Order: sequence, then structure tokens, then C-alpha cells
Amino acid sequence: MDGTIAAGLAALQARDMPRAVALLREAAGSAAAAAMPWIALANAELALGDNSAAEAAVDQRLALAPREVGALLLKGLLRERSGDARAAMSFYRIALAQAAVDGAVPPALAALRDHAQAYSHSASGEFAAHLIEQIGTGLSPLMAEAIELLIGKRELFLQQPSMFYFPGLPQRRFFEAEEFPWFAPMLALVPQMQTELAAMSVDQADSFQPYVQATANRPAPINPLLGDPAWSALYFWRDGAQVDVNASRCPATMEALRHAPMPQIPGRAPNAHWSRLQPGAHIAPHSGMLNTRLICHIPIRTAPGCTLRVGSETRAWIDRVPLIFDDSIEHEARNAGPEERVVLLFEIWRPEIAEADRAAIGRVFEAIASYG
Repeated sequence: MDGTIAAGLAALQARDMPRAVALLREAAGSAAAAAMPWIALANAELALGDNSAAEAAVDQRLALAPREVGALLLKGLLRERSGDARAAMSFYRIALAQAAVDGAVPPALAALRDHAQAYSHSASGEFAAHLIEQIGTGLSPLMAEAIELLIGKRELFLQQPSMFYFPGLPQRRFFEAEEFPWFAPMLALVPQMQTELAAMSVDQADSFQPYVQATANRPAPINPLLGDPAWSALYFWRDGAQVDVNASRCPATMEALRHAPMPQIPGRAPNAHWSRLQPGAHIAPHSGMLNTRLICHIPIRTAPGCTLRVGSETRAWIDRVPLIFDDSIEHEARNAGPEERVVLLFEIWRPEIAEADRAAIGRVFEAIASYG
């Protein structure tokens, strides 16, 4: 039987498709399934226009090797030719995902892979258009986002803190100022804080220091903004200690911060500073250390072309409109405009965390700090 298979493969290579099909069908009748070159038979059947027979051969191979890229691509092509777009997309997507895992596609499959990519992209657009036409407009913002996730127009981002994860918290990118009544007295102080920033910029321009800095006896951060004043900070509270030299010059800012329920963890919190982003600066996508806090920005100096992306949602800094977000979700910031942007940045507890758990979290970080 090996001779029949060899003869069939030789006929296929010689492009003698009728002979190749005859010989390989004969071999398939008695050869062990694992020894049979099912994809060769499928290609020969396909060349003669017998799509059903080709698909039957591909199915035999997939039963033996469900993740074989070539078999998946060929199955997708045959489903496409049969008019089954949903099945074709499914097989193409699995094939492309497996090819990404394998790291490379054999040159003989490159054209079919490229076709699968183009077809999947086109079919996704048609599917999206169909859904939108059938569902209609007037959807709630949450439902509209769910549809965009379904059709691949929006990417899903979830909490991924780099150090400490507290389970069960809602996956919310942004919170709104109206949820926190204490923002009102803080915002009333914005004009005075702007005056303090202007005075500090004139009198102590060097008080701002690069936000990303190396720490003694620790590896330097892998960050393109390391030591770069394009992203800089002027601290009022740092690792739980008040920075007196700055606090004394900015009484309105310190008064504003007293309204915020900032965490109190010796050696770690509160933290509060002016965060300055210079024109052209880009804070690359990253996630914060823990998901038990929210980061708050009160705009002190807004500027055009400045945006903050948290997950799949992007907002701009607007006068008197705080941005409150979960920094354990991937986020990035840009200043694509001609002016610097400054916000008062501070952290607060996630409101869903009970007081007992807050105290326990504080003890966790105190224990981490005391180790060694």
C-alpha cells in the first residue's frame, strides 16, 4: 500500500490529478488513517472540483490533528466555497491563531494564510454591518460597547495590577465626580491652586522633577521616560510623608487635598503631586501596582491635544472636570499639543472596599515594607 501512496503523491506532483485521485482513493480504502496523506488527497480532489470529497479528506486529517494549520486553512476555504461564511470564519480564525502560536507558516501555505486574513477582515465587516442593521440604534452606552466588543471594534481591557489584586471589584475604567461629594469643595479651590502653580512656575521652576527615576539599590525602570522632565512631578505628599517645602508654598492645594479621603498607610500613602506633561510627551501603556485605589486628576492647567486612554475609552482633560480612573487597567497619556498640561494627582480608596479590608491592605503593605 505504501507503493500506491507513493505513486499517488508522484502523480499529484506531476499535476496528473485524475491519476492522483484514483491512487490516493485506493490507498484510503485500506491504509491506516494515520499513515494516509489526507491533505494530498484533499488537494487532488479540490483540483478536480470535487469539494465534498476534498472536505471529507480534510475532516479525516483534522480528526487526527485538530490544530494543524494547513488542514484548518483548507477546511476554511472549503466552507467558504460552500457558502458557509460563519464556519469559514471560525476555521480561518483558529488557523491564524494557531499559526501565531507556531511562529511561522510554511511557504506553501502563505498565500492561503493571506487569503484567510483578508476574508476574515471582510467577513467581520459584513457581520458587523448585519448586526447593526438588525439591532438598530438608540442603544444604551453599555449596550453599544457590548456590541463593539462583539464585532471586534473595541478591545477588552480588565484589571491587571502588577503587584496586588483584590478580587471581586467592578471592572470600571472611569468614575464620575458626582459619585464623590467631596470633589465640590476641592473644585472651588481650583482658581487659587492655579495661582499657586503660576507662582511656583516662576519662583521655583526646578521644583518639578522627572516622575520616572531610578532608585538606589534597585534596577532602573524599563521606561523611555526615565529621568526625562517631559513627565515631571511636584510632590505635596510622598509615600505617606508631607513635603513641607512645597506644602508651605501652596496652602490652597493642601486645603483641597484635605477634602479627599486619601489612604493613610505609613511609609506608602498618602501620595499627591502636580503632574506635568510637556508638549510631545507620551506615557506609554502600562498598568498600576494595585486595584484597590482610584487615581484622581483635577485639571489645574489644561491644554489642547492632551488625552488619557484607560482601556478602550479615551478622555481629555477639561477645566473643572476631574478624571477618576482605575489605573490597574492598562492606560496611557499623550500631550500632542503645543502647551504643557498640569493636573493635581492623588489616590483614593476604591469605594467598594470595606473599612476592615482597607486596614488589612494597609497592614499588607506595611509588612512588605518591613521585610528584610
